[in-house]
Amino acid sequence: MNRTEFVIITAIILFVAFATGWFASWLLSKFTRVSKSDLSDFERMTQELHEAEETRDQAIKHLQKREAELTSKLTQTEAELNATMSGLHEARLETEELRSLVSQSGEVKT
Repeated sequence: MNRTEFVIITAIILFVAFATGWFASWLLSKFTRVSKSDLSDFERMTQELHEAEETRDQAIKHLQKREAELTSKLTQTEAELNATMSGLHEARLETEELRSLVSQSGEVKT
């Protein structure tokens, strides 16, 4: 093989390698390219996700507000219960004192 044939064969091999690389690159870009419809779907899903997150945040705020209201009502109810129980205890003590006085006055009269 002389020098001219070697240069021609090397040029053909390099051209085939270049053509194969270019074809592989084109094929890869063809399969991985994102179409406009896919982009619009992504944008729509992004918007829906954003709206869902806002709705979730609003629901969390509403639940926290409701929990605070219920905690306040519970505290108020417990305070009222304690006051009622204290009043009931005092009424029982007074009733016992009155019974004791009535029984003592009944014993004194006889």
